[in-house]
Amino acid sequence: MMFTPHGIYYEKEIENYELGKVLLEKFKDVPKTIIDNHNNIEEMRKKENKEFLKMKTNLIIGVRKTHKYQENHKVSDYLVPYTSSGCVAACMYCYLVCNYNKCAYLRLFVNREEMLEKILKTTEKSEKNLTFEIGSNSDLILENTITNNLVWTIENFKDSKKGRLTFPTKFAMVDSLLDLDHKGKVIIRVSVNPEEIINNVEFGTSRLNGRIEAINKLKEAGYEVGILIAPVIFVEKWKDKYLELIKRLEFDLSNKVKKDVFFEIIFMTYSYIHTKINEEAFPNSINLFDKEIMTGRGRGKYWYKEQVRKEGEAFFRDNMKKYFPNNVIIYIV
Repeated sequence: MMFTPHGIYYEKEIENYELGKVLLEKFKDVPKTIIDNHNNIEEMRKKENKEFLKMKTNLIIGVRKTHKYQENHKVSDYLVPYTSSGCVAACMYCYLVCNYNKCAYLRLFVNREEMLEKILKTTEKSEKNLTFEIGSNSDLILENTITNNLVWTIENFKDSKKGRLTFPTKFAMVDSLLDLDHKGKVIIRVSVNPEEIINNVEFGTSRLNGRIEAINKLKEAGYEVGILIAPVIFVEKWKDKYLELIKRLEFDLSNKVKKDVFFEIIFMTYSYIHTKINEEAFPNSINLFDKEIMTGRGRGKYWYKEQVRKEGEAFFRDNMKKYFPNNVIIYIV
């Protein structure tokens, strides 16, 4: 998959960075608009919801100003602002569409040296071996096809005395990572869902077969791998669909993967904003809001009712124990 933008909005400051120059040259034939701030593009803010997919054909390039780390207590110690935000795919539940005309489209940040340097300095100062989540608000496998940033990051992080990097992905384009000397310092987590949900909800992402192949390839290349079953969406006959997914994983994953892969299971959250955008941007698609089994959780957001979540957790714990008895579920939320 190769993304070619229809238009580029960029901060003039990117011309002072090596990656900025590379991207401007790479997309020299694409129409460009200079902006003051990648966070506030007035032209984008005026777009209607129905133009959501068209907006995602644009690329925004800027310099990341915010470098605040957020503590995390799951796979990583910190969520780290890194080289991109947003995505060119269009998953109907994506939390970045909370403010679609600000952050749902792909933004690239060219000051990668500055961001990686902060990670390296933080590892040096720490007494314990920290893990940094560098892909919490983007998909770095996808971004890598445009910037090669992930290859650059792994190559420049491998000689750190301690510390590890991790990120999730819904994409299968991992071949450029397979021959890297990553020294076991990178944890790659691949998100999966039943084929039907990928096809009807996760628009523009890799198919399930490609994601499973990517997991096997990454493990063969020595990476630590995890699998996110996420987000779990309680559609009609969800138990049948997710049991089929679990069985397929058990059948198609290599023995190397099954030896020590870990799982994260996350139930979908949704919002009023999602509903409004999806109604206009995807008028013929499935409605993910189900008032019978969902409830409000403040600020226009919804999640599944407690009883539904309990039933879901019991289902996954029982079936994962049956098909993956030797593997850890880090959390179900």
